[in-house]
Amino acid sequence: MDSQRQSVDQQQEGLMARWGASLADWSERWFPDAYVFAAIAVLIVAVGALMLGRTPMQIGIDFGKSFWTLIPFTMQMSFVVIGGYIVAVSPPVKKLVVALSRFPKTPKVAVAYVAFMAMVASLLSWGFSLIFAGMLMREVSKRVAGVDYRAIGAAAYLGLGSVWALGLSSSAALLMATKGSIPPALLKISGYIPLEFTLFTWQNLVMITVLVVLSVWICYVSCPSAEKAKTAEMAGIVYLEPEEDLSKPKTPGEYLEYSPVLSIVIGLLGLCYLVNVFATQGGLAALDLNIYNFMFIVVGMLLHWTPRAFLKAVAQSVPMVGGVLIQFPLYAGIFGVLMGSGLNELLAKFFVSISTHDTLPVVVGIYSAVMGLFLPSGGGKWIVEAPYVLEAATQLKVNMAWIVQVYNAAEALPNFINPFWMLPLLGLIGIKARDLAGYSILQLFFHAPVVLIMLWLLAKTLPYVPPLM
Repeated sequence: MDSQRQSVDQQQEGLMARWGASLADWSERWFPDAYVFAAIAVLIVAVGALMLGRTPMQIGIDFGKSFWTLIPFTMQMSFVVIGGYIVAVSPPVKKLVVALSRFPKTPKVAVAYVAFMAMVASLLSWGFSLIFAGMLMREVSKRVAGVDYRAIGAAAYLGLGSVWALGLSSSAALLMATKGSIPPALLKISGYIPLEFTLFTWQNLVMITVLVVLSVWICYVSCPSAEKAKTAEMAGIVYLEPEEDLSKPKTPGEYLEYSPVLSIVIGLLGLCYLVNVFATQGGLAALDLNIYNFMFIVVGMLLHWTPRAFLKAVAQSVPMVGGVLIQFPLYAGIFGVLMGSGLNELLAKFFVSISTHDTLPVVVGIYSAVMGLFLPSGGGKWIVEAPYVLEAATQLKVNMAWIVQVYNAAEALPNFINPFWMLPLLGLIGIKARDLAGYSILQLFFHAPVVLIMLWLLAKTLPYVPPLM
């Protein structure tokens, strides 16, 4: 039966599969490591700053002064990996992942299935999506013979390149819905924008549906047959499973390590805090990266039940954050050079100057996607862009809530090729950014025009609404 399935897959292998394989082979040879990619971005921005008249000394000062400004965000991202891993490897979730991994039977279905689950998970939390999809990918790869590890790895990452910013972890939408969190200067321009005007609209649902269907289709038709696949075994990749701890306390001092008492107490305290936050800060408006991470830590603590099991999961997750810790300061430096040189303002003025009422959504989409290559921080980048793109929307009478969604949809596009967001997943599955890049680039070829067309068409269905103060 397996040989018959493989024969059918091979016969159906067409243009998309050849493109996917070619791009995967190209990226393995030419796509740099995530750190090198970040270093190249520093060089490009520095050259741009030189062209605008900044001296090397000024550029160095801008870079150095900003180098550590993302430390809080770096810690947040590290805890995204740690918290997501803790929950994903907990006994209940691991059982769920194993159960879900039994459904796909062929390589093509396996890749499409992992992509779908990754995107669904990303609508709830992009951080959990990376770890959950990575764990699911590992389990599916063990059960389905002949799965290309590059194709299924890119599928596990797909939530971050497609729909995550259209879901509940959208930094921009959550910020604009929380009046007290909006910078005063921005609030004067935009007012506050409730989630029912951004995330909870039929236009947003249309975008999510189209992008999920498109992504799954690309994954299915581009996946190579078992005969032509490059499997994890062929690449020398071994997915190690944590050993089950069957030990028992040997001394009185170890007793509490094996007892759930402390986990229950801390977990209940955490749950009390979360109930209060959601009750007093407007429900979903309370969601931010800190709350997400806190939720995952508390839930992970309860799911592991004992401090010993919880700490073991933490220890296993820490090595995965090495890339995050060393690369995020580089991105902070890039931000400093952009701001210090005025390069970001120059780009903004150019894009706004060529916009009209009808074209502003597309222009903002292109601009946000380009900037995402250099400032891959959804929330931080929105703070930089929001004042002038929302001011342009006000002047041109374009629905400001839709501009927020334009940003969300377009901001995800550069994630297909920017290793910044790949780091947590790469640490989990033990591969390089170049291994995912080929199939991610293939997705980008299709997503970019589709996203821009939808942003333009759906904007026509929304009237201009004055700011809500």
